[in-house]
Amino acid sequence: MTNVTGGDRENSLGEYLRARRELVPPAAVGLPENRRRRVSGLRREEVAMLAGISSDYYLRLEQGRNRNPSAQVLVAIARVLQLDESSLEYVLELSTDKPRARREPRHQEAVNPRISELVHSINHPAFVTGRYMDVLVSNPLALALAPELRPGENLLRTVFLDTNGRIRFDRREMVAMFRRRVGSTLEDPRVAHLVGELSTASDAFRQAWTRHDVRPVRGGTVHVDHPEVGPMELNLSKLAVDETGDQLLVVYHPASTHPESTERFTLLASVAAQGPAV
Repeated sequence: MTNVTGGDRENSLGEYLRARRELVPPAAVGLPENRRRRVSGLRREEVAMLAGISSDYYLRLEQGRNRNPSAQVLVAIARVLQLDESSLEYVLELSTDKPRARREPRHQEAVNPRISELVHSINHPAFVTGRYMDVLVSNPLALALAPELRPGENLLRTVFLDTNGRIRFDRREMVAMFRRRVGSTLEDPRVAHLVGELSTASDAFRQAWTRHDVRPVRGGTVHVDHPEVGPMELNLSKLAVDETGDQLLVVYHPASTHPESTERFTLLASVAAQGPAV
């Protein structure tokens, strides 16, 4: 049975392997290019050959007829599909032959008052996100930087549905990090609802989701088009909030490689003093 979270709800491993197989060009694994080739990625039998397993065994994996492959086999397949460490961990998680109980809707995520005080004490734009990339708490500098960082906003919705967003996030990277965070719990009602909503409303999200990319949570560099202080290039750092498992403290700070950003960053304080953006 197919659902909006990305395929057969009972065959997440097979869906993932097929999606990743189709993204690996033959030349990347030393196979000759063939103009008559009808598939863009690797064929099943090619993955099986390179991984040292039978074609029939690999076919059963993709079709969900073998639900308990050994870690050794999965490592070999991951090598052929050129998966990184985080993706391999994801594959091993998907392969666990344990029935996944349907999750009940979670209570609204809450931020520890101690962490909330920390966010408001930081002299940089800072906020906390939850498991589903909801903004749970943010400080005035974060709101001065971008109004989409207000509590209650969902960053995935903002990135894919808000064409006026100030921050230029890497969309595919965000989807890959979201998929890694929710892991194999695709039947979580909130995950299913969010993925279904965005898949219907955004072609870009749907295309990114069907790639089945996974990435660990990490920071980087983002570009901000601020209407008052001008464009900025900022570093983005993410820190796990203790004792929560799902929450992240996110802080923006100037990039030394972009001096103009540092100057403009200091102007945010005066913008923040005028009150939150509307």
